[in-house]
Amino acid sequence: MPAEIRSRYPGRAYLDTNNIWRTLAACYGYDTHKPRRYEQARLLGGGSAINALMANRGAPSDYEEWQTLGADGWNWANCLPYFLKIECDCDFSGPLHGLDGPLAIRRISDERISPFVDRVMRTLDQRQHPIRADQNGPWEDGTFRGTAAVSDTGERLPTSVAYLTSDVRRRSNLKIITEAMALRILFDGRRAIGAELMTLANQCQTLQAAEVIVAAGAIHTPALLLKSGIGPGADLAKLGIPVVAARAGVGENLMEHPSIAVATYLPKAMRERNDAEHHEQAIWRYSSGLPGAPQGDMHAAILARFGWHSVGGRLGGLFFWVNKSYSRGSVRLGTPDPIVEPHVDFRMLSDSRDLERLKSALHAGISVLSDPFMQGYRDTVFPASYSPRVAKIAQPGLWNATQRGLLSGILDMAGSLRTKLIHRLITLGVTADRLLADDGALTDFVCSHVGGTWHASGTCRMGRNDDSMAVTSRHGNVMGVEGLRICDASLMPTIPCANTNLPTIMMAERIADFIKQGD
Repeated sequence: MPAEIRSRYPGRAYLDTNNIWRTLAACYGYDTHKPRRYEQARLLGGGSAINALMANRGAPSDYEEWQTLGADGWNWANCLPYFLKIECDCDFSGPLHGLDGPLAIRRISDERISPFVDRVMRTLDQRQHPIRADQNGPWEDGTFRGTAAVSDTGERLPTSVAYLTSDVRRRSNLKIITEAMALRILFDGRRAIGAELMTLANQCQTLQAAEVIVAAGAIHTPALLLKSGIGPGADLAKLGIPVVAARAGVGENLMEHPSIAVATYLPKAMRERNDAEHHEQAIWRYSSGLPGAPQGDMHAAILARFGWHSVGGRLGGLFFWVNKSYSRGSVRLGTPDPIVEPHVDFRMLSDSRDLERLKSALHAGISVLSDPFMQGYRDTVFPASYSPRVAKIAQPGLWNATQRGLLSGILDMAGSLRTKLIHRLITLGVTADRLLADDGALTDFVCSHVGGTWHASGTCRMGRNDDSMAVTSRHGNVMGVEGLRICDASLMPTIPCANTNLPTIMMAERIADFIKQGD
């Protein structure tokens, strides 16, 4: 494992284009069709190899909703035992915590927590958002030290380490193939019989199988099904792809947690001093009050820094996302060429409920960081986002390092001019005061700068047999064919109020049991 992947701080791992699908892009907002890079891991272990390590489950109501929408048996009572099976909680015990699973779950200690993060939590506590002990305890609003999957030696725990242990890798019935891309699923009539792969040397390789299980994620799984002839029949016919099974829901129902951020320049004493320390040390869960929305429908990661580099280390803040989002997008093919990435359109904020809550989040973040109780723990407060410009300058390289070093030095020495410099060089003229005073400007900023959280889900959702938009049964079996199953976040009927890593692993544990039971 390279050092940046082994580290419990992921900020460098997901910016290294060697670790991601380099040409994958997506349209984020509903009012723009200009695609931006969308980071998805191209590594053994998938997203768990580069993600933020956050290990939370979502609300019990998320899984009750899944059952209501046709994923029979996926209610909270049935899912909780598998969440417990996954984890070894190093801090808490009791009926909501597992003690002997493969993923070690930890929260940052008093000695290691950033003084800025601690102060934000105390500020929120004073503002009637109480500090609570356990993010994976009873579902309630408040602030929590974030749960993270970190090994006993303080390193990342991707599934390729937690599950593919040395003993597992020695099994005679296991063969791991890396540096290869799945081109299509192979069929004999309507029965899946294997898959065709392409290696880095551009050599095709065919695998034969009694059962094919696709776990390529909520973007590449529907794309692989479409390339293999499973999807909306008319669309496949237009591309010249022979239809194996017409399933209208393949690639639809694409979900994400739309995000926006509020940042601040940190005085030197407030900065995170350990370059290897996790950045998302605490979270704020709260309810928007939107009619019909569940409790805890909003989330903010309290960040000790905004990047692995010198500029990011001088910034802290709140990274907000809509925890229960309603906007839906799609994954579609533009060409039958199996090498070409699909068209991904999240249509974030196309549902006005998401837009209004994200605007309110920006208001809330500015208010919290500007609170007098934060005096001395922060400097200039400004709106922020993970834009293509930010991503580009954060990439490793000599020229980028030179630019970041110059900007860091200028900001440190700016004194009373720092606010003007931040607005000129970082926000390009956008100020917090202007956004608070002008709703039109706030709407434009949020729509133009909305980001994701790398929580793509829902594009091959589970459902009942009479649901024309369902793609799989509750066991993950693809409808209309035999011998083909899906096991990833594309199965989710709705997006949970959580980072999707743990819910996805929970689903994999359940589906593994279904396979063993012959379902």
